[in-house]
Amino acid sequence: MIEITPIPAFNDNYIWLLTRTDNQHKSDDSTAWVVDPGDGQAVLQTLQQRGLSLGGILITHHHTDHTGGIQTLLQHYQVPVVGPNNPAIKLISQTVGQDDEISILGSCFKVHSVPGHTLDHIAYFTDEAVESPALFCGDTLFAGGCGRLFEGSAEQMLDSMQKLAALPDNTRVFCAHEYTEANLRFAIAVEPENNLLQQRIKDVALLRSNNKPSVPSTLLTEKNTNPFLRTAEPDVIAAAKMRDADISSEEANIFKVIRNWKDCF
Repeated sequence: MIEITPIPAFNDNYIWLLTRTDNQHKSDDSTAWVVDPGDGQAVLQTLQQRGLSLGGILITHHHTDHTGGIQTLLQHYQVPVVGPNNPAIKLISQTVGQDDEISILGSCFKVHSVPGHTLDHIAYFTDEAVESPALFCGDTLFAGGCGRLFEGSAEQMLDSMQKLAALPDNTRVFCAHEYTEANLRFAIAVEPENNLLQQRIKDVALLRSNNKPSVPSTLLTEKNTNPFLRTAEPDVIAAAKMRDADISSEEANIFKVIRNWKDCF
């Protein structure tokens, strides 16, 4: 079984630590992989505390808060760095893209191209040796929200979000930031009558009041409460048209309006 643990970094980043907890792959028992190590020292400290060595690094996109720790880690461990085909990420040793598969701790991870937040953005999905399917989606899909469109278009981001939404409902969503409370404050402005969203706000508030992460969520939870995955829902369409009465009900138009709304919320 692969255990997934958050390493907090900066103000609100999560670096995900992957380790094996079974005896079937003894060579992996003390080996860890990390996803998006923006802070190398935070990873090194966690490895030391847990008696682990680093086996490899997964990168979702080029932003520094996801890549800034690579060089520090490579000074201590000569390991593969897997990530998108983007020359801006200098230390990538293995580039991957849509439908590629890689072996991590003895399990298969599939790569999905998810441009929008950035053009190079990818996500990693596995349903092997995990409690339930796991998605490492960087800054594309957040708990209750989605990433800003720094490089891609609304159409690209909507396509990426729908690609992820097609994964199994019980997929756990391991995003890279603790943005959930702020995202849900926006979500309830879009859908004030959404009962599942109202309950989620209470649940997340309780977690955060106890200083516990609000992530991972599940794709089913996101489909029920995340406005960026609900652009075909009548209440979301109505909310978007309150912002721009002239738009059509095409999902890309609805997505663009609510993304712009969130940018200045």
